[in-house]
Amino acid sequence: MGESGGMTDPAPTQCTIALMPSGRRGHVPRGTNLLDAARMLGVDLESICGGRQTCGKCQIVVEEGQFLKHGITSTADHLSPIDEREAAYRQSHDLDGRRLACAAEVQGDLLITVPEESQARKQIIAKAATDRVIDVQPAVRQVYVECEPATMEDTRGDWERLQDALKEQWNLMDLSIDPKILPALQPALRDARSTITRPGGLPPVVGSQNLESSRGVTISLWQDTEVLRIQPGYSEGVYGLAVDIGSTTVVAHLCDLRTGAVLVSEAMMNPQVRYGEDLMSRVSYGMLEPQGVARLHRSIIRALNELAEKAAARAGITMDDILDAVLVGNPVMHHLLLGIDPIELGGAPFALATKAPLDLKARDLGLGLGAAARIHILPCVAGHVGADNMAVQLAEAPHQQDGMMLVIDVGTNAEIVLGNRQQVLCASSPTGPAFEGAQITHGQRAAPGAIERVRIDPGTLEPRFKVIGYEDWIEPRLSPSLPDHARTTGICGSGIIEVVAEMFLAGIIDADGRFAESSARRSSRVRFKGRTGEYVLADAEQTATGHPIVVTQNDVRAIQLAKAALYAGAKLLMAHHGTARVDRIVLAGAFGSYISPVHAMILGMIPDCDLSKVTAVGNAAGDGARIALLNREQRIEAARLARWVIHVQTAVAANFQNEFVAALALPHASDPFPNLEGVIPARSAEPQPRRSQRRRQDGVPNPPPTV
Repeated sequence: MGESGGMTDPAPTQCTIALMPSGRRGHVPRGTNLLDAARMLGVDLESICGGRQTCGKCQIVVEEGQFLKHGITSTADHLSPIDEREAAYRQSHDLDGRRLACAAEVQGDLLITVPEESQARKQIIAKAATDRVIDVQPAVRQVYVECEPATMEDTRGDWERLQDALKEQWNLMDLSIDPKILPALQPALRDARSTITRPGGLPPVVGSQNLESSRGVTISLWQDTEVLRIQPGYSEGVYGLAVDIGSTTVVAHLCDLRTGAVLVSEAMMNPQVRYGEDLMSRVSYGMLEPQGVARLHRSIIRALNELAEKAAARAGITMDDILDAVLVGNPVMHHLLLGIDPIELGGAPFALATKAPLDLKARDLGLGLGAAARIHILPCVAGHVGADNMAVQLAEAPHQQDGMMLVIDVGTNAEIVLGNRQQVLCASSPTGPAFEGAQITHGQRAAPGAIERVRIDPGTLEPRFKVIGYEDWIEPRLSPSLPDHARTTGICGSGIIEVVAEMFLAGIIDADGRFAESSARRSSRVRFKGRTGEYVLADAEQTATGHPIVVTQNDVRAIQLAKAALYAGAKLLMAHHGTARVDRIVLAGAFGSYISPVHAMILGMIPDCDLSKVTAVGNAAGDGARIALLNREQRIEAARLARWVIHVQTAVAANFQNEFVAALALPHASDPFPNLEGVIPARSAEPQPRRSQRRRQDGVPNPPPTV
């Protein structure tokens, strides 16, 4: 054929694969077996049968659509068709639309979700609830009441008789009953008719008449105004869920509402990650895809139901026993939970659909809890500061402190709180997903195989590191051979923070974040490609992929951008409050639990502070949700705080850009760090103009977009 003969372009020889929830992404040759392709990219799938299509452990889900975040279009026909062996397996096993990775070959670009049960290396999610003193006064409680039976002379309905009994025995008036519960009233009374004495040896109710024929039932009440459940006889057990819906992880605590005890904590990766790792990507997905918002909404509702079901099963209760829940999340998560398009949050003036606290029925959101279960959503503060930040404020209580407290909830959008009894300020800072391993060459989320701790010898530039799932420190120079479970797959957030800080301490990079050419003469681990440097952290022999893991100049720049946005946000709050120092720094969030305070300060993520006063408190948003679940007065307090706290808008602050540029340096271009004296290199005497000029030459971009 001639040049215009109509021949189609040949299929590309390389295909792009993105694997969620690990975030690993790379290229594999067309025709590669998908099980092998995943392993090539450092993602191990369960496969007991060794790829013989018999165990069914390597199930995956192909996500279909255009994913601009990854620059790919993924469809099911980008995998080879189902062959006879896979078809035979499917006849006897319900795969629910999933494919077997070992039975499929890559034919095009793919976004793959690996279900938790198919992951050989499970994700590590900090989910434990922190021990806190909570005055237990839940919104839902149980009362036992004995109701007079119907007679020919008494024309009241059973509901009216129950209302009168509750008024007489518990002084509860003006009660309503959920319409879904009304059909259960008479069956419960019938089942309780044979009850003559109260179970458990409880004494008769004072004032009850005709005890032999009275009918005792247990009533679950919400705010002493509405009946949520009626159970025959005397029954104990009413439960609630406190849930932090993070952009990356979702954590749920199942609590006994009578005792306040945390019975079970469950966590999972937020399934919305497949549509975009950061919040702006999800806003864009909702804008560009006709069913995008509905898809994002359904995915989080399914996740919440799955978490609740798992928690209930582990606690030995049913979903019907869960009658209350408190949900928190950032504004984008808040809106998607409610099925609201977050498009207005994607640009100025960043208007919320509503910032008020919400009391809803669980069933109206599609949550399969008790038939009449209630949902409370804490208030938001502003378009960038959500209900999760209000939960953090409940948990850490800066408004009750005498000293100046700085609270940083580190995530793709860091939420910052600064204040004391006199005044509390808050802001959101656009850090982006670099701290969570995204935008980093070998970055990944925290999972077995991820490098989480790093030390570099300042003399030899040789590294030591710790890998999640392996107890010992690994020294590449001394450990050429490692067991499979010790081989690293990438670097998680805490690891990338430490390695950049350690590179600065060892002189591999300078205060501007540039690789020092002299360091390449000191060690072969520092390599230059042209004028761009990189550091070899792990040799090929220590990795699961057989390729070395490196930290590049672009990786350092991504961390500089993220930490500068965080520091600039804190400095703006300090300036607004009129303070030059903080007395205490609290690092909140699951990721904050793993950050080394000294490395965070060396990097310049946080202002100078006595290191003994820098603490990590874990998932403070989840703890705040639990406080609101167990104490109804704290829901009122949260609403008050949301009105009282002052929000500082970093996106339009006149001096944000100046603070951001100054914060790009390690640890900072001009701010003093007396608590790091003797730890970091002495500040260069080089004039600031030359330093700024070098930044422009290096092409340092503007701060990340805010959402």
